[in-house]
Amino acid sequence: MIQSYQSKNKIRIITATSLFDGHDSSINIMRRILQSSGAEVIHLGHNRTVQEIVNCAIQEDVQGIAISSYQGGHIEYFSYMMDLLSQRNAEHIKVFGGGGGVITGKEICILESRGVTKVFSVDDGAEMGLQGMINHILEHCDFDPLDAVSIDINRLSYRDPAAIARCISILENKGEQVEEIMKAMASKSEAIIPIVGITGTGGAGKSSLTDELIRRFLSEFPQKTIAIVSVDPSRIKTGGALLGDRIRMNSIDTPRVFMRSMATRASDRSTSAALKEVIDLYRKASFDLIIIETSGIGQSGAEIVELTDIQLYVMTSEFGAATQLEKINMLDLADLIVLNKFEKKGSKDALRNIRKQLQRNAGQWHNDLAEMPVYPTIASQFNDEGVNRLFSALIKKIKAYYGLNWSTSAYMHSEPATEIQNQGIIPAKRVRYLSEIAETVHSYHNRVQQQMEAATKWGQLKGTIQQLGREGVNQSETLSTDEELLKRLRKLLNTAQQQLDTESLHILEEWDNWFAQHTPIQYQSKVGDIGADIVDDQRSGQALYKKSLSGLMIPRIALPKTTDPAERLSFAFKENIPGYFPYTAGVFLFKREGEDPARMFAGEGTPERTNK
Repeated sequence: MIQSYQSKNKIRIITATSLFDGHDSSINIMRRILQSSGAEVIHLGHNRTVQEIVNCAIQEDVQGIAISSYQGGHIEYFSYMMDLLSQRNAEHIKVFGGGGGVITGKEICILESRGVTKVFSVDDGAEMGLQGMINHILEHCDFDPLDAVSIDINRLSYRDPAAIARCISILENKGEQVEEIMKAMASKSEAIIPIVGITGTGGAGKSSLTDELIRRFLSEFPQKTIAIVSVDPSRIKTGGALLGDRIRMNSIDTPRVFMRSMATRASDRSTSAALKEVIDLYRKASFDLIIIETSGIGQSGAEIVELTDIQLYVMTSEFGAATQLEKINMLDLADLIVLNKFEKKGSKDALRNIRKQLQRNAGQWHNDLAEMPVYPTIASQFNDEGVNRLFSALIKKIKAYYGLNWSTSAYMHSEPATEIQNQGIIPAKRVRYLSEIAETVHSYHNRVQQQMEAATKWGQLKGTIQQLGREGVNQSETLSTDEELLKRLRKLLNTAQQQLDTESLHILEEWDNWFAQHTPIQYQSKVGDIGADIVDDQRSGQALYKKSLSGLMIPRIALPKTTDPAERLSFAFKENIPGYFPYTAGVFLFKREGEDPARMFAGEGTPERTNK
């Protein structure tokens, strides 16, 4: 078994899938092995543009980028990425790619000649194995990015992404320039900069909620900027981490937003040890708003209170019994409580219990429960009313705490929503629409299978009776025995025939006639052209045969030359010829109103288009 590579430096790698590519299973496998090998992985998910990935690489100050590309545009995609990295003075970032058999050996040579560190082929996978490929990536990324490119600390005041990112790396890794950066931050901006902390239980939807708040902030304040720190836990055993908050951030791809993902690099806290210095760095860069999102915490853990001025605690209805609320410290400390994923069952009861607990904690026995700052939200829903009200309340808190004159025009109501309607993509009355279609198709195929089984028995019995009738009776002493056998066989045939519905029975009985009607009669052209390339149907004049280059007459419609009743039914019910159900996938009905479907199958009519 190949052992994982032991790096000397802390390695940070971006993993993503290229634009117009939804095949993310392979990159998910690779990033999991990277995490288990000790790397901190910033995962962006699928369908990512070059611009998004390069911006992320600069802000996250990574050593490597690993891209899965199965969409066929890898030459242009990777070439543009290398050009963009060069333009951003980030040639030190290693780029790795893979696309199975989609990327050919010749194309791999082209990409690697343009600066891509390694494009893994199918042969590489077979020879090196998964861990071997991961070790190759880690080995090439095992360098200190602080040694790769020098920085100008004075660029902080211009909010230069590369300078901010490199300073954060120095603070996080305790680089040689720490003292210089700390000295520069001592003269931080005197402007009032709100610092908002967002924390909560794991899986509560903090990243989605943060993204929705950012989207509204950018819309309401077109000239203001935001700095974000998102903290995720490190794995105790390996030291690796999944920094996956960016996968939920859809509003940050703008020069007005800077985001950095950080790992806790410890098992006993929900924040990074360098988080305070990073906040001071953001203040030095004079961002207008700083948002700190911590990793998911349980009943304890209130480090966020010491680092931020306004706190949001995000939770869901899945906290267990109401008594569990008494153990959550943040219900005492947070300024705003968010009950996210309010569309889930039991959320209304949870909202009432949380409000009662806040009432007990504050001793506000005479206040109405609706006045408690608990905001039900559905962050995954576009333009959610609950998030709108939460954003308005947050701006109101910022104004009151910092004395700023911020005001909103689109979001005016700051009281918690009393009722949130889950606006589903599919209307409630059509929720089972696709399920009903699937059930209808499954039921149809089950019926066809039953008819095929009955047709097999029917054909076997019919053939046996015909065979006995042809042999005749040779000896008088066997007359009674043969007649008794035929009588029993006819009885079984009648039973099997009763299992066939009218449509199936008519298809089987009329198959030969129908086959003859739909088999074109080959003939020479009227002008006597022996080398005619096309054979026409004398009835319709349609070209039904085409002469191939080798001289073969190839039919445009190939009919099955089978004598098995089950196969005949299978063709009639599952394939058929153009213009007849089900060849047209439900566009045509079997019959017009009042006509026998079996007669339609036999060619005695024309299929009718329907919208049903």
